[in-house]
Amino acid sequence: MDNARLDRFVGQLWDAQIVPQLVEYIRIPNKSPMFDADWVANGHMAKAVTLMETWARAQPIAGLQVEVIQLEGRTPLIFLDIPASGAGTGEDCVLLYGHLDKQPEMTGWDEDLGPWKPVLKGDKLFGRGGADDGYAIYGSLAAIMALQEQGLPHARCVILIEACEESGSYDLPAYVDHLAERIGRPSLVVCLDSGCGNYEQLWCTTSLRGMAGGNFTVEVLSEGVHSGDASGIVPSSFRLLRQLLSRLEDEATGRIRVEELFVEIPPERLEQAGKVAQVLGDEVYDKFPFLDGMTPMSDDLTELVLNRTWRPALSITGADGLPPLASAGNVLRPQTSVKISLRLPPTLDGKRAGEILDEVLLRDPPNGAHVELKLEKSSTGWNAPPQSPWLTQAIEDASQAAFGKPAMYMGEGGTIPFMGMLGEKFPGAQFMITGVLGPHSNAHGPNEFLHIPMGKRVTACVSHVLAAHHAASVAGLTSGTAAVAGGEAHGEHGCC
Repeated sequence: MDNARLDRFVGQLWDAQIVPQLVEYIRIPNKSPMFDADWVANGHMAKAVTLMETWARAQPIAGLQVEVIQLEGRTPLIFLDIPASGAGTGEDCVLLYGHLDKQPEMTGWDEDLGPWKPVLKGDKLFGRGGADDGYAIYGSLAAIMALQEQGLPHARCVILIEACEESGSYDLPAYVDHLAERIGRPSLVVCLDSGCGNYEQLWCTTSLRGMAGGNFTVEVLSEGVHSGDASGIVPSSFRLLRQLLSRLEDEATGRIRVEELFVEIPPERLEQAGKVAQVLGDEVYDKFPFLDGMTPMSDDLTELVLNRTWRPALSITGADGLPPLASAGNVLRPQTSVKISLRLPPTLDGKRAGEILDEVLLRDPPNGAHVELKLEKSSTGWNAPPQSPWLTQAIEDASQAAFGKPAMYMGEGGTIPFMGMLGEKFPGAQFMITGVLGPHSNAHGPNEFLHIPMGKRVTACVSHVLAAHHAASVAGLTSGTAAVAGGEAHGEHGCC
């Protein structure tokens, strides 16, 4: 491989086509179905799909098949199939994954920025979804085209771009089953929806947390009453809700109190966390926009890394029943509701975690309050299988070629439900989970941005790994490891 030629090709493609495409994509408010109940009628998702589909069809890739599939009552999926460009790989293939749905607007954007307002500032493209995860389809095809531009072989590649990842990927199992025969037997999965500890080297994700969450309501009255008349007699719904949440979380430290929600952290992940803390230093927490005087939840950097990747943690991400301050009268409110987001250790069963939430929060409510928990998500996380020597070497070579620095491995605190499902369906497959969400990129929050040079380099790294995969496949190093997709695997593993 001519690395200078690779970098030049990828850089020119990003500048001439991919960045302009992402500018148009950011303009589209295609929020995930959980955040836009009328997504079909609003048509934003369809517009985003058409944008990506049209670009993909125009790319000069021999034999490329592009199809938009929409099962009844489900979000659409873009399916791309690229035939092998070299002999000797047989039925072996690579599955590349991304998503195109977006998180909601969120408040707090700088005055000159906005979620649906693409803004280029130096090397950064601001706006919702460019890095999470609009670039995935473009980066995947660019990596393949970069190989073909040099006449380098690759195995057959299948690309899946879903439209409900931010809602928990609840439609994706149906599509994987529907497309089982067409997907085939991937021995390598490449996901471009993860994070990076810095923008100076390739970062690969070793684990992802699961998540259990939904809407938790405490109700005490049939209607609001005068707070002066009722306080001291009628328990506050807010206080009772706070009391119930304290069963789950220590409000003084933030530590989850339910020991069943913890797992034993594998020794390899403990070692990796220590290396991440050593390489990143204070950037472990400095990447977040702390207010002056604020401190993180521990002074131990390794503990912070483990807190973020292997320990349960509770966030309250929304509330209802609370009027805005400007219209908050002297009323003891009838109910308080909050949206619970409980991040789970990667190897903890998501379904069981949902049952634990039910047991903890609904058992014996104080003062006979009416309590309800409507679970929206209960997803199991993912822990990477042992890495094959060929992939370890390929990732290291890719990082050295693109960045001049060694590759790094770390867990991520977020959730990609598809990875857990793929781990079940293809228990022998290898995984390269990476991404461009680095320091201050602020996915899901205000001022989200895509670091364009990182996008280019990650694309080049994927090219390196696809080339190495082809060589390993021809040498027989990848064969016989991936389980057959479809009904048999579905029934055996119960993943869908």
